[in-house]
Amino acid sequence: MSVVTPKRFTVDEYHQLIKLGFLTEGDRIELIRGELIQMAAKGTPHTVCSSILYRQLDRLLGDRAVIRGQDPITLSNQSEPEPDVVIARGRDEDYLAHHPYPEDLLLVVEISDTTLDYDQTTKLALYAEARIPNYWIVNLQARQLERYSQPYETSQGKFNYLNKQISLANQLVSIPGFGDATLNLNRVFLESAIDK
Repeated sequence: MSVVTPKRFTVDEYHQLIKLGFLTEGDRIELIRGELIQMAAKGTPHTVCSSILYRQLDRLLGDRAVIRGQDPITLSNQSEPEPDVVIARGRDEDYLAHHPYPEDLLLVVEISDTTLDYDQTTKLALYAEARIPNYWIVNLQARQLERYSQPYETSQGKFNYLNKQISLANQLVSIPGFGDATLNLNRVFLESAIDK
């Protein structure tokens, strides 16, 4: 009896599929651990929250960092996810030759509604394995921000974050790497609190 195994792709093979036109922006696909994963459709609250968060971070940080929205990052575990918002070191031009690598990233943010379980498990382990120092989940269901830091590997070879902090929608939080920059969560959650 033969066993059927799915084809896994390297990041280079994934880029080749894009270059050859097999995958396009409209496909809404991301590479996760070598597998092509269909990204969930984004509802109105998700889209509004993403837009507000991106603008707020851009206004707070200016030219001190690169703010990217729903653009790829390249990880060593054959993954190229497209987080909702990323804060990377340097300038935009630094990423002409390649997408940001884990060592370039100060913060990765996923905005979660229907994808909450996936973002709290699969994405969390993926980012912890890549040693991304700070991972935030904007939890639209609970209207709270989950802030994860200090990635580590368990003795069983699983990846997680040592610290998890919950911030409520009416609180202020510091942006990792920029102690003088404070994000008002009320602004982020207020506009995304549209009835679904």
